[in-house]
Amino acid sequence: LDVKAVVIKQFGGPENLVAAELPDPKPGPGEVVVRVRACALNHLDLFVREGIPAYKIRLPHILGCDVAGEVVETGPGVASAKTGDRVAVSPGRSCLRCEFCLDGKDNHCQRYGIIGAQGGPGGYAELLTVPEAYLLPLPTGIGYDAGAAYPLTFLTAWHMLITLGQCGPGQWVLVLGAGSGVGVASIQTAKLAGARVIAVSTSEEKLEKSRALGADETILTPAQNLVKQTLKITGGRMADIAVEHVGPAVFDAALKSLRCGGRLITCGATTGPIIELDLRYVFSRQLKILGSHMGSQAEMRRVAQLVGEGRLKSVIDRRFELSEARAAHQYLADKRQFGKVVLSLP
Repeated sequence: LDVKAVVIKQFGGPENLVAAELPDPKPGPGEVVVRVRACALNHLDLFVREGIPAYKIRLPHILGCDVAGEVVETGPGVASAKTGDRVAVSPGRSCLRCEFCLDGKDNHCQRYGIIGAQGGPGGYAELLTVPEAYLLPLPTGIGYDAGAAYPLTFLTAWHMLITLGQCGPGQWVLVLGAGSGVGVASIQTAKLAGARVIAVSTSEEKLEKSRALGADETILTPAQNLVKQTLKITGGRMADIAVEHVGPAVFDAALKSLRCGGRLITCGATTGPIIELDLRYVFSRQLKILGSHMGSQAEMRRVAQLVGEGRLKSVIDRRFELSEARAAHQYLADKRQFGKVVLSLP
């Protein structure tokens, strides 16, 4: 049998996503084959499709970092996974042997990659081969769409806020780009830690949804000045943490919204990679600027546990069929979503 998939035939716009028939994947030692039932989109999908020079990707390539489905075949040496298991898939891949991996910091591994990007083929296909170590049990009551919608963004938010930001009760947290997948995950993660959240967006509709999700305060930019509004909301205290993936459009204002000793944590550059930075402000305010990339397997399993307990929840904006991948990419590129966009497979 052949596998239906959507692949990138060449780098560029959504028109380069095309249907393909591929041979069935076969599980190697310690691997399983997962029938993909849902694959959530991330902005990384768009960046890979357009072409990232640092990523040595062979074409045609299958995108898709966030996957949920069911195990349909197991390879030799698989210890516990069995046919029929409902699973989500941890998206990171590392060597599991270097000093970082052995220290539990596998996202620092020089060979670290993400499936659907530089970590092998992803979930825009009916079948996907997955090492058993990267399977996440999908609890009863959590559908495949919800199972696909949490791994990458909630892992990112957890690593940013809990591991790097040391977020805790009583702190003020600025969430820039609040309507994105990472933004939605950050609001929930910060609230779970007991912090007070200020959601920031260019959309009034997304800010209303952010409040419904748990945000304490909101700032509409650029209509409202981010620094002045943060000063007003916090009673002059300013924010302890700012999490952002937007880049130059907000970076300077986010930095100036922090109190002395505050932390700005960034995991992306949606509006571009280059910023201007006044170092005097950084050292005089004793600020920390922290870069964040995904998270460890231990963090991923903690997040999966909290999702299973219902303490963190996927927010799905819209579902598309796999055959509608081009339209889904355009929808995400237009920044129309609040939460996740998901490709559903039969």
